[in-house]
Amino acid sequence: MIPIIILAAGMSTRYSGGNKLLEKLCGKTVIQRVVEEALKSKVDEVIVVTGFDAERVREVLKEYNVKIVYNENYAKGMSTSVKRGVEVVKDYAEAVVIHPADVALISSSDIDAVIDRYRETRAPIVVASYMGRHGHPILFDRTLFPEILSIREETLGLKAVKWKYRSRIIAVERGLQVLYDIDDVSDMARARRMLCKI
Repeated sequence: MIPIIILAAGMSTRYSGGNKLLEKLCGKTVIQRVVEEALKSKVDEVIVVTGFDAERVREVLKEYNVKIVYNENYAKGMSTSVKRGVEVVKDYAEAVVIHPADVALISSSDIDAVIDRYRETRAPIVVASYMGRHGHPILFDRTLFPEILSIREETLGLKAVKWKYRSRIIAVERGLQVLYDIDDVSDMARARRMLCKI
């Protein structure tokens, strides 16, 4: 079983318009779009880790077949949300896909490409990339779960795990969308132009 963990706990500190995950992108909220693409993909389960604005995020996702888990330590950084998600799946997942919700232009085919390459290679880490630059989503084999569960923000979190296993990472070349994260309102405007053709 391969679940996806969608990281939706951040405080949108650089986004002046409020919670960016609740902003509209082509008629749906950002988090709804991300969840819909995940549900269309080959993942076996969709887990959304919430924190900041948890009730509002839960409300917009109430019609979706997802498992929502709350990270009470969300203010301490993304590493805490990664660990919260992996804790939920560690006993049954063969691997896990990590997907920050603000990398919002990723499609189900991007997720599927990462899963397919993992099933072909059984590499410990498989990551979507664009022109040689690693982006998201990123898949970790279950053999790395103990290390993921011990990551800390102050020691670079998942980046430290990636660095340790850098010679064994398999990159899957995709498009610009795997690198594009929405940090501020100008990023959102550009995302709307790219995705919604407006």
